[in-house]
Amino acid sequence: MTSRTPAEASDPTDDLAVALALADAADAISLPRFGSADLAVTAKPDLTPVTDADLAVERALREVLGRLRPDDAVLGEEFGAGESEAAATGQARRWVIDPIDGTKNFVRGVPVWATLIALFDGDAIVVGVVSAPALARRWWARTGGGAFTSFAGGAPRPCRVSGVAELGDASLSYSDLAEWSAIDALPAFLDLTRACWRTRAYGDFWSYLLVAEGAVDIAVEPELSLWDLAALVPIVTEAGGSFTDTAGRPAGPATASALATNGRLHPATVAALGLADRAG
Repeated sequence: MTSRTPAEASDPTDDLAVALALADAADAISLPRFGSADLAVTAKPDLTPVTDADLAVERALREVLGRLRPDDAVLGEEFGAGESEAAATGQARRWVIDPIDGTKNFVRGVPVWATLIALFDGDAIVVGVVSAPALARRWWARTGGGAFTSFAGGAPRPCRVSGVAELGDASLSYSDLAEWSAIDALPAFLDLTRACWRTRAYGDFWSYLLVAEGAVDIAVEPELSLWDLAALVPIVTEAGGSFTDTAGRPAGPATASALATNGRLHPATVAALGLADRAG
């Protein structure tokens, strides 16, 4: 994706440069394993798949952070908070990593998967990087610095959300109807889809980055882990959008669902979902 040597930050004092170097290191491991005949796949306790690539990517990124950011905590999907859960949840600076978001796609040969890298400073997510090497795409943002994307390592392009102002003109992306049924919110979600102009299930990280690019106006999922969403937050917000949980509460360390919009559509979408009353 870039000309840097994997795992070598162009400026090791710059958090975004470190995050981009982590993405290079991840791509160097994950892309060669994509579609490989000897890919090892096992089931985690929650019955979701994990591959040898997931594990190798997270190990590699932890090793890089151990060298470049030894005082920062790390939380990853595959290895949790490492040796000290308390340290990772209480430390001011914390890297949050999803080594391969979209593992089911990865396993089946669908190129929509990515490594997600975020940095928390306190409760604020200050850096987000998403690298999808099978799509030859990368997105990144830092607080106050704007959001950008590149294709095949080309020149960065700024991301900007759409100007759509009415649900009837909006394009909505989601992941799985069963998730809405599981929280007894399927009728309200289906009503929202009917109110929108167009719906597609792009799923996973891609839905939210399409919001940041202005190609989609609403992306929503009722249940996510922190590593699924943290890197997406600064990219969407720096592109001019809004990112909250499905009840409309600001995204933070305890967020477990996701709603991203172009901002103009956010109040109407929160109202349509009707989950704010449940949140209290």
